[in-house]
Amino acid sequence: MSGKALNRKTIFSTWTGRAKRAAAIMVLATVCLPWTSSVHAAAAQEDIRVVIFADLGSKYKATVPAVTLKSSEGLSVGQNSGGSFQAWMGLPDSTARFSVDSYRVKVLEGNEAAAIKAAQVLQKTNDKPTVFIGSKNGSSVYQLYAGIYASEQAAQAAVQRISSATGAQAEVKGNKHWSTGSYGSEQEANLVRTTIAAAGFDAFTVIQSRGQYAVWVGEESNDSKLSALKTELETKQPKLTLSKVSATQTGLIIRQEAGVTTGSQALSHYMLSGSDNSKVIVNGGNNGIQVVERSQRTYRGDMEISMTSGQLALVNDVPLEQYLYSVVGAEVYSSWPAEALKAQAVAARSYALAQGTRFQIGNVVDGTLSQAYNGKGSEHANVSEAVDATAGEVIKSGGKVVEAVFSSNAGGVTADASEVWNSGGEAFASVDSSGDTSAQKGAEGWYHVLLSSGKTGYIREDNAKELEGVTEAGLDKITVTAENTNVRPIPQIQSAVAPVAKAQPGEEMIVLEKVPQSGDYAWVRGPFTSAQIAKSLQGKVTGTVPSSINHLDVTKRGPSGRVLEVEANGSPLTVKYPDMYRSAMGGLPSTLFDIASTGSYTVLGADGATSHVSGAQGTQILSASGSSTLSGNGVIVMNEDRHARVIDKTQSFIFTGKGNGHGLGLSQWGANGLAEQGYDYKKILQHYYKNVDIVKE
Repeated sequence: MSGKALNRKTIFSTWTGRAKRAAAIMVLATVCLPWTSSVHAAAAQEDIRVVIFADLGSKYKATVPAVTLKSSEGLSVGQNSGGSFQAWMGLPDSTARFSVDSYRVKVLEGNEAAAIKAAQVLQKTNDKPTVFIGSKNGSSVYQLYAGIYASEQAAQAAVQRISSATGAQAEVKGNKHWSTGSYGSEQEANLVRTTIAAAGFDAFTVIQSRGQYAVWVGEESNDSKLSALKTELETKQPKLTLSKVSATQTGLIIRQEAGVTTGSQALSHYMLSGSDNSKVIVNGGNNGIQVVERSQRTYRGDMEISMTSGQLALVNDVPLEQYLYSVVGAEVYSSWPAEALKAQAVAARSYALAQGTRFQIGNVVDGTLSQAYNGKGSEHANVSEAVDATAGEVIKSGGKVVEAVFSSNAGGVTADASEVWNSGGEAFASVDSSGDTSAQKGAEGWYHVLLSSGKTGYIREDNAKELEGVTEAGLDKITVTAENTNVRPIPQIQSAVAPVAKAQPGEEMIVLEKVPQSGDYAWVRGPFTSAQIAKSLQGKVTGTVPSSINHLDVTKRGPSGRVLEVEANGSPLTVKYPDMYRSAMGGLPSTLFDIASTGSYTVLGADGATSHVSGAQGTQILSASGSSTLSGNGVIVMNEDRHARVIDKTQSFIFTGKGNGHGLGLSQWGANGLAEQGYDYKKILQHYYKNVDIVKE
């Protein structure tokens, strides 16, 4: 996208309906996209478009064969026209299913029991089933389909899988139809459809606009099959006047779904036909629309149904300020001071307004590539007040809205742009973020201990008591206060991770160090084996990944201390941009980390040279009685800062660090800490973003 400010016409000419605000999303702390400093947008308008489901290639891909929409006020379907919603029809139920008229596989047509049995088989596969109730030859039939698929070839490939799994003679179906003409009411169209279906053909009532209906016959995947269908129709139904349905004709094919795969009663199902430009709007009234397939979240605004890359696309069209009610409530705690909430609101709004149409059919997505957006479920009165109090306020630098990236916790110091995505701007610099320690408030400390068995792990301080005396090396000793106390692999309770050991009262343990509980501010990850690290590096670094990693070292850091380069076995592991080291090393919270090896340590010689000593080699000990070699598990080494760790014969890697997220721009926990110290939201923002003004658009 051009570095020039985009004018209003440029941004919004691709969208129909109400005037839209070009907006976009904040990058989450845990997953991020490279930041582009050159993207700018025009002044705030009314709505933002949030992509929920779509196939947008490498930018975003979240697909489902159909969506279930619900509203306590009922649903209506239509289109935006002349700046307002024009309803085609009110749906008979408060719940309806929607899909698109693309390629799919018709698995079988028969009785209910056969359809259910085969659907249960497919439900466990990637070829997701849908069961429709139709009418053929004067009787009800159950029609089982799988998919949708982006192309006829993809659907044909699925036929073999599906036939093998179900034993059915599956066939590819598509979006080619014959039309028998237009009708002024659904009832009139239904009479024609019933007559055609009674002759044994697939026929569907279709709504094409308000008060205009049609009957479409067939669902063929190519023109050859469509021509063969016409020949058969003209033989059995010679009075029909048939015309080929245009590929660009927008229509809603009305079907009845059995509810077998949705766990509900039979319900209306509407299939959108047409090109990628075809779309319909679903309105759910003031109480919002629930999307069952998106964790049953309820969203304000309207839902737009369209087709992109042959797949269903669902976009939530919602007023920007109402969107922020959910975003701010999902990004930070509603119990935080009002000034911290206001700072988050302004940052989120600014970032959104700098993005334009990054996601093609929408400004933002609701997943982790963008700001957290959970619909009405994450709203809170405190958050809404903060959003309303700052309505329209944005961060500007040089007359342009700042792309105000933020992260959860900067670990005490924010990142320089060069440490994240190799790019920056005048608004970004590494600054103190001492307020980040507010994330640790009330958290227990943990003892890192060495057991008599040679195993190491962590015990929370409220489960232990210190013993009198110290070891010969001056290390403290503890014992636990309850039977079967868990010794954890990291200083954090992980119910899904087995403890290293169980400790008993009276059992003495050596304290290697006392550390804070792993959380947003300080953390420990690992130990990771060489094989685990090598697997994580695949596809994330350029060049060949070592088959065995003996040494892993940080060799270069940026202005804030974040990692710029890591070497494996003495060779650099090159990544596209520095923040990628987080995912390359197994999903670390931040790049503000150190690496410790469990099976080796580094010795600094008198000449300044360093060397790695393996636990398997043994450790040379010099004492009054001479030198000796210690090897095996449980050898303790201590550095000049009296930080102790255990060396054993197996090589793994432990990461210790601070912060959560890329660390660039606003630190959410840091903002909370500053607000607790009495800073107002403007001073907080001007601390984290340099040379900026807070202005109301």
